[in-house]
Amino acid sequence: MIATADTLKRRARRGRDGRGSDAPVRAVWPGLAGGCYRPLSDAEERAVHEGAMHLLADLGLAQAIPSMIERVTAAGGSLTGDARLLFPRSLVEDTIADARRDVVLHGQRPGLELDLSGARVHMSSGGASPGLVDLETGRYREPGARDLYDAARLVDALDNIHHFSRSLVVRDAPDPLALDVNTTYACLAGTAKHVSVSISDPAHVRVIADLCHGIAGSERSFRERPFLTVMVCHVVPPLRFAEEACATLEEAVEAGFPVQIISAGQAGATSPATIAGSLVQAVAETLAGLVFARLVDPHARAIFAPKPLVADLRTGAMCGGGGEQAVLMAAAAQMGRFYDLPTSSIAGITDAKVLDAQHGAEKTLAVSLAAHAGSNLITQACGMQASLLGASMEAYVADNDMLGAILRTVRGVEVTDETLGLDAIAEVCRGEGHYLAHPQTFARMKTDYEYPSVGDRRSPRDWEADGALDMRERARRRAREILAGPHPRHLGDEADRAIRARHALLLSRTDIGRTE
Repeated sequence: MIATADTLKRRARRGRDGRGSDAPVRAVWPGLAGGCYRPLSDAEERAVHEGAMHLLADLGLAQAIPSMIERVTAAGGSLTGDARLLFPRSLVEDTIADARRDVVLHGQRPGLELDLSGARVHMSSGGASPGLVDLETGRYREPGARDLYDAARLVDALDNIHHFSRSLVVRDAPDPLALDVNTTYACLAGTAKHVSVSISDPAHVRVIADLCHGIAGSERSFRERPFLTVMVCHVVPPLRFAEEACATLEEAVEAGFPVQIISAGQAGATSPATIAGSLVQAVAETLAGLVFARLVDPHARAIFAPKPLVADLRTGAMCGGGGEQAVLMAAAAQMGRFYDLPTSSIAGITDAKVLDAQHGAEKTLAVSLAAHAGSNLITQACGMQASLLGASMEAYVADNDMLGAILRTVRGVEVTDETLGLDAIAEVCRGEGHYLAHPQTFARMKTDYEYPSVGDRRSPRDWEADGALDMRERARRRAREILAGPHPRHLGDEADRAIRARHALLLSRTDIGRTE
């Protein structure tokens, strides 16, 4: 169907939230529809589904926690003599049919909502990296709470990164509870965009919920518009539940958090070496978690997140930069579209250690395929390096340019009478002979074109005259500019002081740009 000119104008005027007609004119926006790339045929989609149904019904998963066994067996499942929990086909397919398709991830202020329905695509950070490339020295070091806060600040300022998934481990936290509390606070203080975190202990879920209620103003307000998702790797592949993580999933659903249900086996190590085998195992494991989440609460905001990874079979180490990883994750995203479930994927796990050609090539390949496959939330898409062992501030800035270009390809080509421009062609051919001064060119230069922030399009002579800086140095300078600028103010002083009265925080008021 050819879009109308009015429809295109409305789309082009969508800004950071993808909705507001009064937002800045942009060529790209959150929620552009993907789904055109399909590495699996219709028959192959069905074969993966049938394989997952077979694994769940006939092999099942080991190490289920008692509450899961009770809920699943009451719904028609069974426990084998060797303690494997079986999920009958009818239970799984009913879960898929009845799962929520209306999941919206809210920000801390209106206008930052991410609609995960259909094939709408959003870009996210991620990674939980134990290392950070220092912005000044260029060398790896351990990150702390201030670094995580600064990473969130960068994402808050970068338009093509729509969501902040905690990307650094707070290495200065003295214990697991302090880790969870300070991770959550640093992320939520650093950006008003929706945040996702992991929680290390099920007993900490209520503590994190209390922190979020303080920011939202009440438990009811948070439950109505939750701005924090809990990511849960509920399985230890192959086909075993992670008992503590399952308890965390149960607690998070009961507390009203959106949950990202993740399976992350490594092909050739903890999942089959074949792409299809790794995919079917990940789909089965993720569906098992989805069944449990919906048995805890039928209205759970659950995100289907099969995130199968690839190992370098020469060493056994995880590698995220190859074509195999890119096509595997795109196929996982396609299965999300097959089920029409809110879906998250990993893409952008470059094996590069710094912002170089390898970094750009590997990230662009993987993120492009996941986006065009229609993944709703692409995590690890920016900032991450070294197979998730490192992150860098300058990478967020450079990757923001990359994500804008990728989103522009997802938007595609809109064909209308206006965009075909037959009248404009005739006017130019009969007139000046070029389009540079034509009214259509001025009218479309912002709505149709996405421009890089740190990518350099000047002539070699101008580039050399300006210092011949490479992408890494240009991105580093831009990151410094952002971090030297104003701190975010979405978290009110009253709420911040109340949080500090209840929780021990590593970040001081001065660290977040406030007076004591």
